[in-house]
Amino acid sequence: MNTYKLLTPGPLTTTETVKNQMLVDHCTWDDEYKAITQKIRKELLSLAHVSEDQYTVVLMQGSGTFGVESILVSSLKATDKILVCVNGAYGERMAEIAQCAGKKTIIYREEYNKIPDAEIIKNILKADPEITHVGMIHSETTSGILNDIEAVGKVVKEAGKTFIVDAMSSFGGIDIDVEGIGIDFIVSSANKCVQGVPGFSYIICKQLELIKCKGNSRSVSLDLYAQWETMDKDGKWRFTSPTHVVLAFAQALEELKAEGGIEAREKRYRENNAQLIQRMKKIGIRPYIEATHQGPIITTFLYPENKNFSFEEMYAYIKERGYAIYPGKVTDADTFRIGNIGEIYLEDINKVCDMIEAFLAAKNMCHACGL
Repeated sequence: MNTYKLLTPGPLTTTETVKNQMLVDHCTWDDEYKAITQKIRKELLSLAHVSEDQYTVVLMQGSGTFGVESILVSSLKATDKILVCVNGAYGERMAEIAQCAGKKTIIYREEYNKIPDAEIIKNILKADPEITHVGMIHSETTSGILNDIEAVGKVVKEAGKTFIVDAMSSFGGIDIDVEGIGIDFIVSSANKCVQGVPGFSYIICKQLELIKCKGNSRSVSLDLYAQWETMDKDGKWRFTSPTHVVLAFAQALEELKAEGGIEAREKRYRENNAQLIQRMKKIGIRPYIEATHQGPIITTFLYPENKNFSFEEMYAYIKERGYAIYPGKVTDADTFRIGNIGEIYLEDINKVCDMIEAFLAAKNMCHACGL
């Protein structure tokens, strides 16, 4: 079994105590297990700063993308139209899902190093009254940029539209006032900032908007309303649930509380990120995103000038020494990415920066001697 730590946007490095929960088998019909599901749902509402009489939580089998698709196929009627704000691969994926599902879709694109402009969105909504929904990414891990969901939420609510936020890589690691921002559907995944393992997504829904979803979905397994209707009775999932993942997530929520909640976890992530950027700058490697909009989850770095190595070489060097980093995903620059979420601390950040510095020094020496 490998022992390297993951410097990625998720799945991420988890604690031994979270992993140990998966050693227990559980029956999906068991009252104790259903109670765990209900407890998870209640605690997620608390993390979102929303009340049980206004919002609810639906757990959905599958990765985060399954959760995004369940929202889009369930919340949009045939006559509805969605504006998708895109500044990275995951915004593109949201648009692709909507289009593939046959939903009327309009796309507003920005460069991958820029955030969607709330004023532009306001003007688009004004010019096209047929738009009923607006969707966007919060932490766009393509680049590491953190989009301004507060400013966009304000113009979306002023226009009376439904607001969908993909907070896959931010919920639990960045404090989000869901009700205050005016978010109707927000989705994240078990294997992100709560620090569980892959296997289900969760959608925090405004109940009035969720009720409107009844009968809309053309998918059986991704029907958000039907999943809620069953789960809300006593915690029973409609179809086979990822029991081991659910148990691990319940433990991860307890560990989030023990750390001091989202506030403490966000502080750790931001300190990790600041140290990473500072150390890399000393090495001569700078971020792709300007500091104003750089998120604390993952950082995209531009390769140093006169690079004489491949990502695969650097990845192998670092992995041999106990860490895994991520390849670049932006299309207009030569980049690589380093995440700092999960069970990662300043000690880990410093270690991986030491490795990168040593790797670059070795490559320069080899290059100088013609090897």
